[in-house]
Amino acid sequence: MRFTSEQRLDDGVLEREFILGEIPGILWTPASVCTPVPLILLGHPPLGLRKMYPRLVVRALRSAAEGFATATIELPGSGDRPRWPAAEQARADLRRVMQAGEPVSDEIVDALVLPLVEKAVPEWQATLDALLSLPEIGGPVGYSGGVISIGIRLAVVEPRIVAAGLFAGSFVPRAMFEEARQVTIPLHVLLQWDDEGNDRQAALELFDAFGSQEKSLHANMGGHTGVPQFAGDAAVQFFTRHLR
Repeated sequence: MRFTSEQRLDDGVLEREFILGEIPGILWTPASVCTPVPLILLGHPPLGLRKMYPRLVVRALRSAAEGFATATIELPGSGDRPRWPAAEQARADLRRVMQAGEPVSDEIVDALVLPLVEKAVPEWQATLDALLSLPEIGGPVGYSGGVISIGIRLAVVEPRIVAAGLFAGSFVPRAMFEEARQVTIPLHVLLQWDDEGNDRQAALELFDAFGSQEKSLHANMGGHTGVPQFAGDAAVQFFTRHLR
């Protein structure tokens, strides 16, 4: 991991951009780090870090106020990373059927999501290896938001992640429902009830499939980008309970 820039944000939070191999990312750490702090991995949709930065930094500052470090990485085929023609084709197919008002087939969902999970999860794990080697980061680790299928896979395969806050706002391949049954860590699941791009019934079925003994579903009225501020506060409180 090589840090390429740093700056101080509000309340002295340190923001550092880094490169890990070919993977760009950002790490935020609280102003006063006397002991190694817990870490939250900030997931996001494959729209590019530059576009997602305003929302990510708000989440990072809110987490830093509670004493957590946060980090995120650019997803494969997004932002300034090399083009991924198969992913671009899958997104184009999705746009086409949605604009036509047609149902989104399982084939399109699988092509859109499963290759992304296969590529992104090992990159998140490599990033976690590098972050936990830093003296200021000590764990435990949580995962928050982003493509829910990535969160599911990480919750299954990565034992260092002890809690996850998931956003039921993306398409989920049927194969991921079986993986969801293997998830056992505490879960905080957010659902926007009127999310125009999300299958509400499928989201409810996915929540039911999770194998965790502790799982809570937080549903709010509104569309995909209408998440109320108090929902973010509740997510931070969830991580405070499980990462302290």
